[in-house]
Amino acid sequence: MGAAPKPPPLLCWKWPWDLNPNPQTPNPCGSLDAPWLFRSLQNLGSLAHNLLQSATAAASRGGTSLFAVSTAGPRREKTPSLSREEQGEAEHRALASALASGKEATVIEFYSPKCRLCNSLLDLVLEVEARNSQWVSFVLADAENERWLPELVHYDIKYVPCFVLLDKHGRALAKTGVPTSRLHVIAGLYHLLKLKQPSIHGEKNSP
Repeated sequence: MGAAPKPPPLLCWKWPWDLNPNPQTPNPCGSLDAPWLFRSLQNLGSLAHNLLQSATAAASRGGTSLFAVSTAGPRREKTPSLSREEQGEAEHRALASALASGKEATVIEFYSPKCRLCNSLLDLVLEVEARNSQWVSFVLADAENERWLPELVHYDIKYVPCFVLLDKHGRALAKTGVPTSRLHVIAGLYHLLKLKQPSIHGEKNSP
């Protein structure tokens, strides 16, 4: 019997020096080789189950977590329809504002208006942003809008939804892996945020 197929990664690492992707590596995430310090974080497939346990435990303790999701989350108010150019301009202004805010991190969510999985994550993302607004900003980026073409190429976006984590200087640190399910995307986003979440009361955060 052959070995079981390797599960898709939750995160794709984006290193500043990884500018020349290896054409012999067919992985849609590109090169995932990381410095030894972070290699243990790449084995995240087994941690997806801990996401729901973590949220449940936090709720039972009356505490808060990155993902304390309620069934009646906040809804985005309807806005007048914009042209593609106006929409792209508005999203770029939101990114510039997020980077200028001085927060510890910014997350760009590349989506498609036609993507059902992207739409199903809307309330979750809004709630996560509200709970962590002190240190992270979320920005939407329509992957079908040509205004985002430079970023699509720069961050090597080949699928949606895809969340890209930027530090306070606008440097890309990592992105979520190829989405195979809603839970897979949520787990990837969870661990993405854990990379930059500030310590609370001097305690170290653990995945």
